[in-house]
Amino acid sequence: MTAEARSPWREQLARARRIAAFDRFRAYVRQLSIGDRVLFYSLVGIACIVSIVSAFALEQSLLERVPAYGGTLVEGALGNPQFINPLLAISDADRDLSALAYSGLMRVSGDGAIVPALAESYSVSGDGKSYTFVLRKDARFSDGTPVTADDVVFTVKKAQDPALKSPEYADWSGVNVVALDARTVRFTLARAYAPFLELTTLGVLPSRLWQGVSDAEFPFSTLETSPVGTGPFRVSGISRDASGLIESVTLAANPYYVSGRPYLDGIRFDFYANTDDLSQALSGGSVGSAYGVRSGNALTAPYARVFGVFFNPSQTPAYARAEVRKTLSLAIDRQSIVSTVLGGNATPIMGPVPPGGGITQATVPEASSPSDSAKMLEAGGWAYDPAARAWNNAKAKLTLGSITIRTSNVPELKNVASAVKQDWERLGIAVDIELYEPGDLSQNVIRLRKYDTLLYGMVIGRDQDLYAFWDSQEQNDPGLNIALYANKTVDALLEEARSTADDKTRRADMQKIEDTVAGDYPAAFIYSPGFVYSIPQSLRGVRLPQIITPADRFANVADWYLYTDSVWPFFATGGRAG
Repeated sequence: MTAEARSPWREQLARARRIAAFDRFRAYVRQLSIGDRVLFYSLVGIACIVSIVSAFALEQSLLERVPAYGGTLVEGALGNPQFINPLLAISDADRDLSALAYSGLMRVSGDGAIVPALAESYSVSGDGKSYTFVLRKDARFSDGTPVTADDVVFTVKKAQDPALKSPEYADWSGVNVVALDARTVRFTLARAYAPFLELTTLGVLPSRLWQGVSDAEFPFSTLETSPVGTGPFRVSGISRDASGLIESVTLAANPYYVSGRPYLDGIRFDFYANTDDLSQALSGGSVGSAYGVRSGNALTAPYARVFGVFFNPSQTPAYARAEVRKTLSLAIDRQSIVSTVLGGNATPIMGPVPPGGGITQATVPEASSPSDSAKMLEAGGWAYDPAARAWNNAKAKLTLGSITIRTSNVPELKNVASAVKQDWERLGIAVDIELYEPGDLSQNVIRLRKYDTLLYGMVIGRDQDLYAFWDSQEQNDPGLNIALYANKTVDALLEEARSTADDKTRRADMQKIEDTVAGDYPAAFIYSPGFVYSIPQSLRGVRLPQIITPADRFANVADWYLYTDSVWPFFATGGRAG
């Protein structure tokens, strides 16, 4: 087509595109002065910007913010890990890494419930002695290989192997485990044990990698620091110092995790020798999160531990008298210890059940005055001898002349012991404190019951099973009844509480145990510590259940996120449970 031929078409298109109103508008603008035109175009520009911003704001108001993938959390921790293995983990550092690299048939959710993990479903026999689990079809180890019932059986039987000396041995001793098929495993107990489900949170090992490793070689296998597990993360790198100690561990998101790939790309652990160094790293920004030290953005949760001074009547017969135990217990100013010694990061208690488990705690009274304490002792037949600085009960031929508090040589317990010493010295008797390294205290003091009073903390499981601590049959090692407490009513309640599957019955039993033990004063219960976890402001989705061990803070770690995206509501998903 020639240029001459195309010209009429151009004129026709130009005429077609002209709109009369626009032509008149342009003509009007041309008539304006230069200043008016500048003002006019400025107003038009502002109107366009406002329209765009308003449209964007409207869109944002209709969109939903959802977690996005990406980012790495840098966590500070104390100590040096040795075993990234659920069967050998002995330190908090070990348990932290094991909790991230491994998962079990069941897991702890963010609200503290025991929910399925590798298990698709489970059933319990009518007598409460048999538990049958069906594995999920998509359960995979971090190397992509399937998880089978044989892996579960291998893990449990390894825990039961006395030669391995696993910390899990006592929990699994006497439990029969068998694979019914590739995806079904059954546990048979000698007697009903209601808290059994929590035991099945034990991380599962891949039998194909571990079955050829002897008990002697187990702790030294390269799989200890390069684990293949089923947890939300997998170990991707380890850094050591010149002496070979682990300085940092890097974990990457496990794409095969049964609940879906975690939002975080990874977590890096940097390890520190002491709390001061860890605190400085947190405040200086070298690490973003840490437990046990407080920053401006700290989460708290109840700690399932109870601390108190336990009386040993076999060493000091005066403690067999209820009025003596009661007087010593009520003389302690718990509120002062919590506020001044513990910085408010604890709850004063009077009984054996830690707060946070749904049981009504025994009321904590004000500390008794010296005169009130004296009246309680005098009512029981005691008289004070100022010269000997002792209380004597002539009729019972008993003397309370001095008290020695034995405890661990750690700052918190040392300071609490000093506060108790001051309160008890107001009764006119001498009080000494003996400090022991934790291992020495356990082996040479507690196991042999060589103490008249022991300031100690009991770690109570999420199931609140107090049998080992207060049943009369547990008075001797390896039992944990360090107060040598004996009460037939409590024995029966403890037995029923651990065997019944009925939550209402079990809770009623636990309430009676709390009230009865608190009223007998076998120990001067003082406090239950609070768990503190400092995290960066940008980290969201963290939910803390009741804490049994610090690793429980990772209960819903797969849901933690640093970034978000904006999506239309119909594209948003409900997220992971727990």
